[in-house]
Amino acid sequence: MINKRIFLFIIIFIGLFVSGCNMKGTTKDPYQIVYQSEVIAEQNRSNIHADYTIAVVPKVVNIPYFNAVEKGVKEAGKDLDVRVIFEGPNIADSKQQIKIIQNLLDKEKLDVLALSANDPEALLPVLKKAREAGVKVITWDSDTVPEGRDFFVNMVNPEILGRHLMDTLAWNTEEKGDFAIMTGSRNASNLNEWLYWIQKQYEDFYPNMNLVAIKETNDDPHTAYIRAKELIATYPNLKGIIGNSSVGPPAAAEAVNELGKKGEIAVVGLSSPNPMNEYLKKDIAQIITLWSPKKLGYLTVSLSKNLADGNDPYDEQQIPGVGIIRMQNDMVIMGQPIDFTKENVDQYDF
Repeated sequence: MINKRIFLFIIIFIGLFVSGCNMKGTTKDPYQIVYQSEVIAEQNRSNIHADYTIAVVPKVVNIPYFNAVEKGVKEAGKDLDVRVIFEGPNIADSKQQIKIIQNLLDKEKLDVLALSANDPEALLPVLKKAREAGVKVITWDSDTVPEGRDFFVNMVNPEILGRHLMDTLAWNTEEKGDFAIMTGSRNASNLNEWLYWIQKQYEDFYPNMNLVAIKETNDDPHTAYIRAKELIATYPNLKGIIGNSSVGPPAAAEAVNELGKKGEIAVVGLSSPNPMNEYLKKDIAQIITLWSPKKLGYLTVSLSKNLADGNDPYDEQQIPGVGIIRMQNDMVIMGQPIDFTKENVDQYDF
């Protein structure tokens, strides 16, 4: 079992999770967060000026992950000389997203709508209405079913990410013991796909670990904190928590710290480095994984402008300020994730 796992992941991960290394099709520094705006603007402006309006709708606003996305969206709008609107709900709710999109259709002359969907199917009617009105629709971060959009901008390969998240927990629990997963909304397609691959990796390679619970947080920090405390109270032998959305690891780490479980319960998962900085450096959390959400926002606007110009993305396309993207059918893959630890977390600021 161990030899098979080692052989498989030498093949899968050798170029994907080594810090500072690049697979074919990436730039020298694919995770650099600082953009050179003047250079990018010069490279990206079309010879034919177009006064485009691009609406970017996130799952939720006012959490660090989507705050960083917003910075990238606004920076791209300035660099590419397009008008951008960044508007989302205060809670991760598809009904609120529908209202926001309908309001945008009523009040704005949109060229492109870019959506991170809270539900892959519930938003289809309003997206159909947008397309019938001549608005091009793409998804980013979290997809709809394919008929709802032109293409999907994904951050990373979902199988690689999900399997890796499970591995990061196993590395920090000696591959044994009870563990739990904290996800966001059960309706979010990206979270569900990552969740599937986390569980697949667990089933395939970790017979001495035991998944005791999967808890939803609805991408709300306070709800996530309550769920983390409930998990620790309910499962006294808990050895680890995986946060499958960005609010999970900070909440789990805070609960572990408050309840005196540092060193007993490992915390890993998806989060921006800034909220996890002190938890990592104090060994309350062990490994956090993500990509650059600011770069994701920048890429989304860049591809939206290209689409408005009549240009679809293609494999190994060079996107100034982002790098080389890959394509899998109608899915764009931005690049590789990165692991944040106490040794490197101070190198990042988002």
